[in-house]
Amino acid sequence: MKRIFRGLSIYLLILILIMFGVRVMQQNVDEVTTMDVTELVENLESDKVESITIQGRTVGTAEGKLKDGTKFTSFLPEEVRRDFYANYLKEKVDNKEIRLIGEPEPKEPWYYNLLPTFLLLFAFGIFWFVFMQQSQGGGGGKVMSFGKSKAKMHKEEEGNLISFEEVAGLEEEKEELKEIVDFLKGPKKYVEIGARIPKGVLLVGPPGTGKTYLSRAVAGEAKVPFFTISGSDFVEMFVGVGASRVRDLFENAKKNAPCIIFIDEIDAVGRKRGAGMGGGHDEREQTLNQLLVEMDGFGKNEGIILMAATNRPDILDPALLRPGRFDRQIYVGLPDVRGREAILEVHSKDKPFDSDVDLSVVARRTPGFTPADLENLLNEAALLSARANLKTIPMHLVEEASIKVQAGPEKKSKIVTEKERKLTAYHEAGHAVVSRLLPNTDPVHMITIIPRGMAGGFTAYIPEDDVNYMTKKQMEDDLVSLLGGRVSEALVLEDISTGAQNDIERATKIARQMITHYGMNDKLGPMTYGSDQDEVFLGRDYGRSKNYSEEVAATIDSEMRKLIDTAYNKAERLLKDNMDILERVAQALLEKETIDAREFEELFLGRPLEPGEFDREYSKTKRYYEKEETEKTIKETKDNVIEETKDNFREAEEGFKKEDLEKTEEKEKKDYKEERE
Repeated sequence: MKRIFRGLSIYLLILILIMFGVRVMQQNVDEVTTMDVTELVENLESDKVESITIQGRTVGTAEGKLKDGTKFTSFLPEEVRRDFYANYLKEKVDNKEIRLIGEPEPKEPWYYNLLPTFLLLFAFGIFWFVFMQQSQGGGGGKVMSFGKSKAKMHKEEEGNLISFEEVAGLEEEKEELKEIVDFLKGPKKYVEIGARIPKGVLLVGPPGTGKTYLSRAVAGEAKVPFFTISGSDFVEMFVGVGASRVRDLFENAKKNAPCIIFIDEIDAVGRKRGAGMGGGHDEREQTLNQLLVEMDGFGKNEGIILMAATNRPDILDPALLRPGRFDRQIYVGLPDVRGREAILEVHSKDKPFDSDVDLSVVARRTPGFTPADLENLLNEAALLSARANLKTIPMHLVEEASIKVQAGPEKKSKIVTEKERKLTAYHEAGHAVVSRLLPNTDPVHMITIIPRGMAGGFTAYIPEDDVNYMTKKQMEDDLVSLLGGRVSEALVLEDISTGAQNDIERATKIARQMITHYGMNDKLGPMTYGSDQDEVFLGRDYGRSKNYSEEVAATIDSEMRKLIDTAYNKAERLLKDNMDILERVAQALLEKETIDAREFEELFLGRPLEPGEFDREYSKTKRYYEKEETEKTIKETKDNVIEETKDNFREAEEGFKKEDLEKTEEKEKKDYKEERE
């Protein structure tokens, strides 16, 4: 692309220089004096004019030459122009006192008037060429392929496809897709029995759960070509381009059937049609219409399976989801503890772990992690081990990587005042103590006051089991636990801080969901208030009003306030009754900065605190860093001593040389003096 710009710039510069040269050549190189009418008449009357040249039929501009050789030009106004020849020139011409020259009006070259047009067309051509190159990704020979599909085809021999064995933790999802694979391998038995294989499969789930990975496995198992394209690749600023690309995609697929087409993020092109910005002429809507026609129109697409992935199935057009198009929806959710362990096993094959690393323990400690999170966790653990120059990955660095993925890296170099450390310690201790006193909260896994990410400290919890549903009592206890930090600040420090901002936001969200989504309020009853979706989608929700009155809205606010106040008062009562525990935990945090689950339990029960697992494991890395820092300091000191010694030797040597030189000069002077005497 840079080469194209360089070539075009050179041609444009040459064109500008040529135009400038032509313009300069048309200018009169001789110096010409501009003379007004009065001065011209005076020169005529005093016989100073040698010749006058008149161009055209009328005298508009008089050009001439004085007898002293000066060339002049004079513009004649309309009033003077009519009688100028009769009054000033005729008599002198008749008497041969002045030479009158007549010339036709000068004609500009035929191309002169067209030159600006040529320049404009040339500039427009450059702009269009560059625009088309950028629109097509800058590839050569693609200027006229604007409506061609951007889908990439992957084949088995290229090595981009995988098998079901490489996909872990998605056993039920793989079972659903094995029918597709079986049909692509041998469709005869399905046709004979009159079965119709699903034309489309929609993979739905949160980001990072393996939807794209699963589709690659389907193509790899079926051993068929695999077309991949993103939903955003269909839509362009020019109307009709998206529809043309859809047609081209299916034409290519028919040529390579049987095959699989995978559209990632299909919600970019498959959103609901309706009262949004744009109408039936909207480019995205035309693209969607063409996609619907290709999936289930008059034409046949035998041997073509369409797979798509989305995080937002709620905003897809209903016509896209009906039977005959996307017949089957497969939810790819978060893996359970067995799925997480299987995923960790897959991603740990190429990583050397210490003998103390237990992936089942890691799986239990990572609820809510997606497969992408788990892969990132092990990669972070490997990076931390490499940073510490370790040959294997120890368990404590896997634990550190888990916390890093959730809360961000430690900011040990961040300057924190003693007042802020104390505030953070009591805040986090309040969370932990309140959670330990409640029957329906998750166990405390770790507490730290070392800043991570945007947080000054945090308390980590690990559920004993994967949770699919939340009860009312669990959500009420979560509210109490979230407000424990703010209550602890108010009780001990007699002040509150902005550190509880995230806790308050989460508590408010839980309270609102309990009342408006889950029907957990006695006064409002088991009803849903407001949209069942948090985000407003323009094509669906444009013009929609809330489905409850202002009176109900006031009641919702009032009941939310009651929930929050009740939780706050309960947290306050629990901490007041257990101030000794709160004090022990906070002081331990100020001393150690981080305490693990066992240490917290010892502090809670009032037992003497012994070095915990976290201390023993973390001290390994800490001792390594201290040793490395000591060795570095010794080396720097040694180098400094050597340099200082060299400098001292150098100075001494220079001093000796100077002293010897002075002695030599003194001796020579003495010898010279003796010789003269």
